[in-house]
Amino acid sequence: MPKLENTQLFGGWGRSPLSASSPIRSNEDTEAKLDAIAEFVASVPNGVKLLARGMGRSYGDAASCAGGYLSAREDFLDVFEFDPVKEELRASSGFSLDEIMRRLIPKGYFVHVTPGTRYVTLGGAIAADIHGKNHHKDGSFINHVKSLELITPMSRLEITKADPLFWATAGGMGMTGIITEATIRLKKIQTAYIKVTTQRASNVSETIETMQNLDDSYTYSVAWMDSLASGDSLGRSVITWGEHASEDELEAKHANNPLAYDPNVRLKAPDLAPSWLLNRTSIRAFNEAWYRKAPKSKVSIESIPNYFHPLDSVSDWNRLYGRTGFLQYQFQVPFGQEDTLISIIHKFSKNRTPSFLSVLKRFGPGSSGHLSFPQPGWTLALDIPIRTAGLSELLDGIDFQVAEAGGRVYFAKDSRLIPELVPKMYPRLDEWRSVIEQNDPDGIFISDLGKRLSLRNSVKIKANLVETLGAEIGKGPNL
Repeated sequence: MPKLENTQLFGGWGRSPLSASSPIRSNEDTEAKLDAIAEFVASVPNGVKLLARGMGRSYGDAASCAGGYLSAREDFLDVFEFDPVKEELRASSGFSLDEIMRRLIPKGYFVHVTPGTRYVTLGGAIAADIHGKNHHKDGSFINHVKSLELITPMSRLEITKADPLFWATAGGMGMTGIITEATIRLKKIQTAYIKVTTQRASNVSETIETMQNLDDSYTYSVAWMDSLASGDSLGRSVITWGEHASEDELEAKHANNPLAYDPNVRLKAPDLAPSWLLNRTSIRAFNEAWYRKAPKSKVSIESIPNYFHPLDSVSDWNRLYGRTGFLQYQFQVPFGQEDTLISIIHKFSKNRTPSFLSVLKRFGPGSSGHLSFPQPGWTLALDIPIRTAGLSELLDGIDFQVAEAGGRVYFAKDSRLIPELVPKMYPRLDEWRSVIEQNDPDGIFISDLGKRLSLRNSVKIKANLVETLGAEIGKGPNL
């Protein structure tokens, strides 16, 4: 039977908030271990909550369970079976994309979908239904998952896309049970390099038009946007498109070993970076330099780590925001709501919201996951220091604007959304609740995010909430 370890404090990648939980660990072999964990889950005392935690890279409280138990990823590292004939990988859920890439890229295989960090577990990738720069072409992570195994309070089971529980798990943020392993399809590649096309756009309208016209010609697409630019330069950006490079596109120095893969960390963030290090002045200077150094148009060859995971080269980069931390705000609005997107970008600019990482992407068709974030449209993500003046009021108004436009906020990044807006952002919420009620009737699996947003329980919306928030749209500090 798994044992409870001493209570520890856990938090998200944004460094705030923290909550106390008891990790559970098992020392048995693979099958006995999983049976023991399933037995433990079935015997959790009434009222105690449980959650699987991976690498803790969700930004807010999605991987925290205050006062409850957290399963450890170290218990889910036993299975790693690569099938080159089927081009599939069957692996335990605790393996990170970093570990998967280190093993498979030298063999000529890549995951179909990777987010902006390699440090996410296979289980976490499914639970958040992660997306990448190629969503407009290949969809989200769950599109490439063949099957998965899950421990619920009722049983251990293997599920496929024919099972509603599969789709409740995709984007369900760990609240359908413990994902123990999955079988995923892989992408064949010739090299460990990406052919990158770079182009500057002078403002948000040019950015949108350029991406609309060119994205479908490329597998990967992303725009870095200057959140502090204003006036005629509002939303200026550096757009990069990518394709997996072929062997004959490599320079001679790489051609002899085209699948050489070196994702090693180059720098380490200081333990005690001052909270003022990343502020409006420093970020404005960085944004100006980043935009100016980008060529108006260029084609280059970059390594997979440099193109997909540049921040992973800095260990513990979240420390750069100091003790007060930061939040990432990521939202999505449908196609046809470009005016809403531009309006929100204008609000961030006018509030002088500092973000050295503001990323715009286009989404293609969404998956069948009840709570999966991507749907056709635009998504913008911004890393913002917590200490930014007027931030809470600004984002409260933007939340409502996003919801009214038919958009949504990404649970994997969220730390502050109010529960009343969730049903509007995620209209299949009641379907999700119905599916997991059948497998977890006592609501054992729930995170701090799930509690905060009342995901397992309906919330009575205050009668004047919509009117109050609606009146605040367009205000915010300095607006």
